[in-house]
Amino acid sequence: MQNSVPPPASSASHPPRLAQFLSDELERILSEWDVFARSIPSAGQLSVQDLRDHAKELLLVIAKDMTTAQTERERETKGKGNAPSTQEDTPASEHGALRQLLGFDLNQMFSEYRALRATVLRLWKAESTEQSAMAMEDIARFNEGIDQAIAESVAAYAAKMDESREMFLAVLGHDLRSPLAAISNCLNILNISQGAEAQDRIFRIGLRSVTRMNSLISDLLEYTRAELGRGIEVVAEPGNLGQLCQETFAEVQTSYPGLNFDYHSEGELSADFDGIRMQQALTNLLNNAVEHGDRQSPIAMDVLDEGAWISVTVTNQGDLIHEKELQNIFEPLVQLGTPAASGRSKPSTSMGLGLYIAKHVVTAHGGSIEVTSSLAHGTAFKVRIPRATPESRL
Repeated sequence: MQNSVPPPASSASHPPRLAQFLSDELERILSEWDVFARSIPSAGQLSVQDLRDHAKELLLVIAKDMTTAQTERERETKGKGNAPSTQEDTPASEHGALRQLLGFDLNQMFSEYRALRATVLRLWKAESTEQSAMAMEDIARFNEGIDQAIAESVAAYAAKMDESREMFLAVLGHDLRSPLAAISNCLNILNISQGAEAQDRIFRIGLRSVTRMNSLISDLLEYTRAELGRGIEVVAEPGNLGQLCQETFAEVQTSYPGLNFDYHSEGELSADFDGIRMQQALTNLLNNAVEHGDRQSPIAMDVLDEGAWISVTVTNQGDLIHEKELQNIFEPLVQLGTPAASGRSKPSTSMGLGLYIAKHVVTAHGGSIEVTSSLAHGTAFKVRIPRATPESRL
């Protein structure tokens, strides 16, 4: 793609036409785009590259379009967002798909375009005071290009949303069928088996399956609450967070007798927290570590006194999570691929709600959660909870 647009014929005494201005002042326009995009809650800790994603290419496409001869019918179609595209994935469509993946809603994505439109016209107005018919034509052409870009972004956003919905239903069906099949098999075996030892083993498998189904349903309910804007309710009471961590750790460890686990705590670990919610978040972190960890290496939980804060770190050794995936890892329905080198080349079959729920629970406590991943130190999720929290948060 060209990085500049040939300017229309003009003399040195006239200000640049809008198409050329878009090309000449890209960095200034994008800098203001960064500031606005970062103010959107879903932007979180996105890098400058992710905030801008396809904005540069989008503006250059519009600038090029503005210098292309078009009939009135073509311009009317484009202004309605119905112009046919000459490429399968335009910068605008890629932008819409990425914003859906990052958790932006449609209103937030529209606000980006409103800010972009206003920024360009404001900066250009400061450069050009000309109110000629030619200037009005430039503005009209620019608005037509923005309208077409919005239509392409919305179409891609909707397509990605449909894809996520279909994947969600497919994975949900898979995840619920597996424990149901296990329970059914257990009942059949119990019906014909002899001996207390065999029955005890089958009982444990069935109980674990029921627990898994209950966890899935809980995650679905919490996800629905969060997506409807109600948030996750937290009722904090004084307690020993270290004890809760140890109990949760022991429960998960019991469910995976063939794996190695390592628990460590240190210091004064009393705090105000919602025990049920925190246990749910910690269980999700531990199950995630089990699912993605190396079977030959231990799953570790470290609980430490950090003064006004208590930190809980869950670590597993396994495949490196790339930086781009780390930025999206707490979003719902995110499926992380596993490199073929690990022998587990298929993507995860979980619904991708565990980390999303964990983040919301921690945030509701006034805490923070971050993830790092390196070959040397493994993948670590670190939760920091303040000792004192309000009695209830939404």
